[in-house]
Amino acid sequence: MTRQTTAARLVHPVPDHGAAPIRLQPLPPACAACRVSGLCLPTGLPVDDSQCLGALIGPRIRIHKGAPLFNANDPLTTLYAVRCGSFKTNLNNAEGQGVVINFWMPGDVLGLDAIATEHHVCDAIALEDSEVCPIPYRRLQALARDFPVLQQSLNRLMSREIVREHERVLMLCNLTAEERLANFLIDLSRCFVDRGYSAQSFILRMSREDMASYLGLRLETVCRSVARLRAQGIVNLQGRLVEILDMTALRALEQGVGDIDRKSGPKPPDHLPPG
Repeated sequence: MTRQTTAARLVHPVPDHGAAPIRLQPLPPACAACRVSGLCLPTGLPVDDSQCLGALIGPRIRIHKGAPLFNANDPLTTLYAVRCGSFKTNLNNAEGQGVVINFWMPGDVLGLDAIATEHHVCDAIALEDSEVCPIPYRRLQALARDFPVLQQSLNRLMSREIVREHERVLMLCNLTAEERLANFLIDLSRCFVDRGYSAQSFILRMSREDMASYLGLRLETVCRSVARLRAQGIVNLQGRLVEILDMTALRALEQGVGDIDRKSGPKPPDHLPPG
């Protein structure tokens, strides 16, 4: 995947929370050539209609690692399709403590949280240098009236996120620490397979702290769970490199029938309440 030369002008004013997004030179056949286009929103458009496609997708934007794509309370103007890189979304509680609610990979569309109120409810932060394709929301609505299949694609994306959140709630309420970690790694494996990568070997872009926050666990609990998976020969996790050595055992653990010692329920000192 070739990187484009960056231009030194801002897309729009951005709060000073980090390095500002930088506009990249657009690729004319961007969607047709994109390896994750099959996961993305523009699949509802006729890809041979360059005028229609150009009317929807703006020039790609690069977001530097640690910089925000958008912040909570920002007005909804644009949805963002992740072309490469990864993001996390955070919710802040009344005390200002952030809770990681999701991770986003190429092909995912960010910004759907703002459709109900027309303001974002979370912060979206780049976990690495990333690129997104901006989709102006008002223009999307107008085109969806002319292309019903595009509206169906948008509805499918929103439904997918609802299902994803329901699954996370079930995970937080019902699974032990090791089961949560197994569930997380299996979900990541599926995501990488969908994007054409290995199911057994991949790199984590999020920190252990972010993993702990997302899983509703304390950091030391995550570290202990990783060590137990390694000791069982199920997963080898060194730094951020993950190697799943025994997928069958990992799936069994996710279902609560693995060999790792399990407790009847989560221990209050180790688990945090769902965010």
